[in-house]
Amino acid sequence: MDWYTGSVLGTGRSGALWLLVGFVVTYAVTRWVTTTIRRRTERAAARAAAGHADPAQPSRSPIKDVHIGGVHVHHQVWGILLVLLSGLLVIRFDPGSPWLEVLAAAFGVGAALALDEFALWLHLEDVYWSEEGRKSIDAVMIAGVVVVVLLIGSTPLGVDRFEAEAGGWWTFTVVLVVHLALTVVTALKGRVVLALVGLPVPSIALFVAFRLARPESFWARRFYRDKPKKLARARARAARLDGLRRRVRDAVSFGGFGPAG
Repeated sequence: MDWYTGSVLGTGRSGALWLLVGFVVTYAVTRWVTTTIRRRTERAAARAAAGHADPAQPSRSPIKDVHIGGVHVHHQVWGILLVLLSGLLVIRFDPGSPWLEVLAAAFGVGAALALDEFALWLHLEDVYWSEEGRKSIDAVMIAGVVVVVLLIGSTPLGVDRFEAEAGGWWTFTVVLVVHLALTVVTALKGRVVLALVGLPVPSIALFVAFRLARPESFWARRFYRDKPKKLARARARAARLDGLRRRVRDAVSFGGFGPAG
């Protein structure tokens, strides 16, 4: 409790912490529920194809899709409503502890429910388990990384006012300009997520800014045109990273994509 009071509550990080807890727990539970429903539906369809059951027979399990007036209500609807409600309450009442933490957790719950169906926002159709549905996993991972960075980072730009005053404002300005330049380079190299992470964690931007760009990025199109060897290395590296990212997305989605196992 002393650790929580001193390191979390006393530093103003409690809201971000409970937001992260609500986000991660809700996402895990949501994916477990949707995977359970999907596998049960496919098993019922397989039994029906073999002539053993009626696929239209309703399930007695409490874990099932929600229908209101014959319309399937996706969980992103509840997520969006919860994000709006918790955000409005924080803006209107500016609550202190413990209500700030409660509303932060509620915001995290809503964000997880909404972002888990991000691909449906984008395509305006149910692509949850299709290839396009991987965009939802990307959105969830990006949001998770941003919240973690905000939780552990001191300020959005990695330098606080006291450090600036101690080192002198000219030094602070030079460091800030260099930091922002490295962040922009990181984004131009096609590493947008790492650029966002690099804002509060300058070492990330410094590292990625000197790495190979993604082959489809602005940086590669501008600076690798006359460097076929470097472009080939960039493509090979991107292929390895894309393969790793694909495996991570399938693992994070629990059920993967395509036919259920």
